[in-house]
Amino acid sequence: MKVKVLFFAALREQLGTSGEELELPSDVHTVAGLRSHLMQRGGAYQKAFGEKTLIRTAVNQDMVQPTARIKAGDEVAFFPPVTGG
Repeated sequence: MKVKVLFFAALREQLGTSGEELELPSDVHTVAGLRSHLMQRGGAYQKAFGEKTLIRTAVNQDMVQPTARIKAGDEVAFFPPVTGG
């Protein structure tokens, strides 16, 4: 299954890319599974997607929980929580 993955704000800077198209392994069906898959790349990805790192996720521009299912053609965006003031 192929999905488009986008990285915003500090994640984009940390990973050195704003996004990519990924062919996912057959056992990745959720946002949490995608996050784990990305973390397994090691290096900056492991640090960016580590278990204690707070990251928000949207699938097709709708905010979702880690248990949300993803399917071929989805756009998955990861971004750190935003603060303002």
